[in-house]
Amino acid sequence: MMIRHILLVQFTSAATDSDIAAVRSAFIGIPDRIEGVESVEWGTNNSPENMNKHYTHCVLMTFKDEAARSRYLPHPAHEELKAVFVPTIEDILVFDYVFDYAFDTASDYGPDTSQS
Repeated sequence: MMIRHILLVQFTSAATDSDIAAVRSAFIGIPDRIEGVESVEWGTNNSPENMNKHYTHCVLMTFKDEAARSRYLPHPAHEELKAVFVPTIEDILVFDYVFDYAFDTASDYGPDTSQS
């Protein structure tokens, strides 16, 4: 089963646009360097709800399976990424979960019981 790895990030006030761009590039290059990292997405918060606390950026990684995540964590490319990333972090939230099924339609969530 695939593993999703979510990072919500607040960068330090000293982190420059160039620093953040270097972090982004390091993340985006990971699938080409580590077997089993299926994808990496990068984005900045644009929610109008103002509920992002202080987190401004998100990284979403998808691992092929548990073995791929286990390969990633000690991998030299991950260590290189951390060398660029860690000095720029003010705060981070990391959340992993097993992703085993993609819902294609609302009906995939089961019957609507809200009207009962």
